[in-house]
Amino acid sequence: MHDHRRLGRELGLFGTDPLIGAGLPYWLPEGAAVRHTLEEYVRGLEQRAGYQHVYSPVLGKRELYELSGHWSHYSEDMFPPMEVGGEQVVLRPSLCPHHALIYRSRAHSYRELPLRIAELGGMYRSELSGVLGGLSRVRAIHLNDAHIFCAPEQAVDEARAALELIRAAYADLGIRSARYRLSLPGADGKYVADPRMWARAGDMLSDVLAGVPYESAEGEAAFYGPKIDVQITDSAGRESTLSTVQIDFYQPERFDLHYIGPDGGKHRPVMVHRSIIGSIERAVAHLIEEHGGAFPAWLAPVQVVIMPVSEAEVPEAQRFLRRCAGLRAELAGPERGSLAARVRASRLVPFQAVIGSREAAEDSVALRLRDGERLDPLPSAEVLARLLEAGKPR
Repeated sequence: MHDHRRLGRELGLFGTDPLIGAGLPYWLPEGAAVRHTLEEYVRGLEQRAGYQHVYSPVLGKRELYELSGHWSHYSEDMFPPMEVGGEQVVLRPSLCPHHALIYRSRAHSYRELPLRIAELGGMYRSELSGVLGGLSRVRAIHLNDAHIFCAPEQAVDEARAALELIRAAYADLGIRSARYRLSLPGADGKYVADPRMWARAGDMLSDVLAGVPYESAEGEAAFYGPKIDVQITDSAGRESTLSTVQIDFYQPERFDLHYIGPDGGKHRPVMVHRSIIGSIERAVAHLIEEHGGAFPAWLAPVQVVIMPVSEAEVPEAQRFLRRCAGLRAELAGPERGSLAARVRASRLVPFQAVIGSREAAEDSVALRLRDGERLDPLPSAEVLARLLEAGKPR
């Protein structure tokens, strides 16, 4: 059983400090490399699927969240307002109000729909100290979020395509989903009171899940609509939500969003919320535990360690290091101990490139794989091509 908090410390991925505060981890260089690679992977996946990326501020006026419904339904999970220039501003608890305003900033035709807006953006939630833990539950969250503005007849297909993106990402990342959950409203008063809206959105999400085994759960919906939750389990068997797909009729109404239809009249769009890998923090926590720190080669913080056997091979090792542009590579020379000690220290790195006297003379490299397999020496150009190929997401 792997604990991402212990592995995070041992591998130098992230840390915490009481002067920064609980639930506010910082990322060390190797952890930042994993995070950056994951973010770029998600951006590329979204761009190929037709998403446009935006940036929006982490602050908003209190009135924004009153309009979106967060203030009346979600304020217990928000940080208190700050007085700035005679106005109350709030650290945002979600990105959807900002994206609704971005959509509303200009007129739209039905020909533009679906309009897919994505952002890797920061948001803040006032989590209680007792539920915080490592990267899996934090107060400063960086969410892989997106909102699709579409005609009602497009919503099921868009939500279904979002679910397919989630499946594709899980395959590339080596994540196994535990189950799919259709999260519905409960009996308490924290949900928007509009039974027809809930029934319509719930029926649409049921269509999205056609042919997919799932369980329904009352009391787990967002305050504004039902959602599909993709559940995962950690190394201790605890279940949590990583990815979501939601259909929302409420916020388009609150923000008076519209598009011009083929009849020349105004029509109300549907807002599909979706997150492929949820928060970057929780995703990395799960990946650390799922892989025990032995990340897939394309995601590993260090992809190859170059090891000259003796001081005599250091110049050749340095030349090979310079050729590894595009890879996360480092040199571990004899000053770090014997070759065996350096191999042990790099046991979680996907590739160890050993250069002895024979390899230096022949411009070749002897690769050692993470599973202990040793390959015969190959020309350095061939080794480099293999490493570059292995460094691509599968």
